[in-house]
Amino acid sequence: MKPEDLEVKAAAEIAKQQAFDLRLACCSSTGCQSSGSLAIIDNLRAEIKARQLEARVQVCGTGCMGLCSNGPLVRMVPKSQKEVLLSDIKPEMAATLVDRMVVPALAGEKIERPGGALAGHSLDLDAPFFTMQHRVVLENNGRTDPEKIEDYFAHGGYRGLKRALTMSAEEICQEMLASGLRGRGGAGFSTGLKWDLTRKVQSDVKYVICNGDEGDPGAFMDRSVLEGDPHAVIEGMLIAARAMNATNGVFYIRAEYPLAVERIEKALRQARVAGLVGKNIFDSGWAFDFEIRLGAGAFVCGEETALIASVEGKRGTPRPRPPFPAVKGLWDQPSCINNVETLANVPRILLHGAKWFAALGTEKSKGTKVFALTGKIENNGLVEVPMGTTLRQIVEVIGGGTGTERAVKAIQTGGPSGGMIPEREFDTPVSYENLQQLGSMMGSGGLIVIDDRDSVVELARFYLDFCVDESCGKCAPCRIGGTQMLRLLDRIVDGNGTIEDIKEIRKVAKAMQKASLCALGQTAPNPTLSAIRHFEHEFTERLLPAAPTKA
Repeated sequence: MKPEDLEVKAAAEIAKQQAFDLRLACCSSTGCQSSGSLAIIDNLRAEIKARQLEARVQVCGTGCMGLCSNGPLVRMVPKSQKEVLLSDIKPEMAATLVDRMVVPALAGEKIERPGGALAGHSLDLDAPFFTMQHRVVLENNGRTDPEKIEDYFAHGGYRGLKRALTMSAEEICQEMLASGLRGRGGAGFSTGLKWDLTRKVQSDVKYVICNGDEGDPGAFMDRSVLEGDPHAVIEGMLIAARAMNATNGVFYIRAEYPLAVERIEKALRQARVAGLVGKNIFDSGWAFDFEIRLGAGAFVCGEETALIASVEGKRGTPRPRPPFPAVKGLWDQPSCINNVETLANVPRILLHGAKWFAALGTEKSKGTKVFALTGKIENNGLVEVPMGTTLRQIVEVIGGGTGTERAVKAIQTGGPSGGMIPEREFDTPVSYENLQQLGSMMGSGGLIVIDDRDSVVELARFYLDFCVDESCGKCAPCRIGGTQMLRLLDRIVDGNGTIEDIKEIRKVAKAMQKASLCALGQTAPNPTLSAIRHFEHEFTERLLPAAPTKA
């Protein structure tokens, strides 16, 4: 494909979509598929065909629209009036939906809240769940069909890459540095700096690796992006490759995400046919291609060097650094690893410019962040908010609180590597630094809400048990220290602990943080330490009564 061909194809797709008077987009992500969304799409198409409305109504699948607790969702977008979002739709409701909403809308009738069998199935798009979000990464979810590259073209797809091909590798790295984008999968290292370090290493072979091995309990952000906007991640990797003069790309996706794998495979086939992947990309003479490797569900493979070992067919265990992957990574060649959400931001930054992205967020934490809101929360699902949004706004306003008479006690952010944050700290703005000060971390974006009936002691034990089970066992501080901490927590949970056990937990945790080989062991104590820090009384309440002192 030549650069000018992209504009022609995009214009053709836009004209095609504008020819329709109405569009029905049904969520076709994993969660909604499990609730029958594919049957909904089939039934809607059959009903539209039966009424001979195919020329006026487009029916398609789309990515996760966020409010997973109310899925499957169907977005109805009439050309001449406000769109409507319908929730909890069942396949058998397709005929009613077409008769009660589609046909009247096509006749020019104003559609607001549906009645009859659809009463109560319309969501208020002016509610805080929708109005307080700022979608960058999730911009196309609900808008485009993830299985059609033409739809991606029509929404600005591959224009960021087109711009990147007019820039030098150094200029792209500087653009990313100016944007302030930081890694969305862990500690938040500067993306531009990471790219620039890899760029400066001289080698005929370099790798760009997408880390899609999302392993935190309760996290599904990266899965939803891969399923809902696969071309954005591919485009982000192509831009990253151009910035580092890389030659090969690898998607590392957990095998438990079959739909994500399927859609990336399909998107890559489409991109190859379009001349966007492979040889002579955009008629520029530049070549770059991808392969897909499946992870086997090992949490430790979220660590860069363990992931690299797994891609090479070895046991997924970390190795000491230096050398860092930027110098000696996959197959001993310079390699750069970014997670899914980080890469999905990249095309938007190249398309709109670094200043646009840097204007979002806080001084040190730019842009937006996608969170998976789960646990004791009314509005369960995906949300994307600007950095600097307070935890209270996310949990109580966007999330709607617990949705019951119970009060929110705390949230767990960052998964097994993060920490517990009590309700009294919810006015804290979300940023990498603020969460670290509270004893937690951003991580990939899991945010689990617990209410006043939940035990933080037992939750801490759950996360530590997870880390002990997922430890690769290579280094003693993690392997032995984690097991020691877990035994101490077991004693406390069972009511057999003493105050000395709490002191010993802190001592072992400190050793793990300082001496473990990788971030799994270094951060495994975080949930327990943060729970003790903010809820020490819940631990002491479970201790054995102190022995009486002798007179």
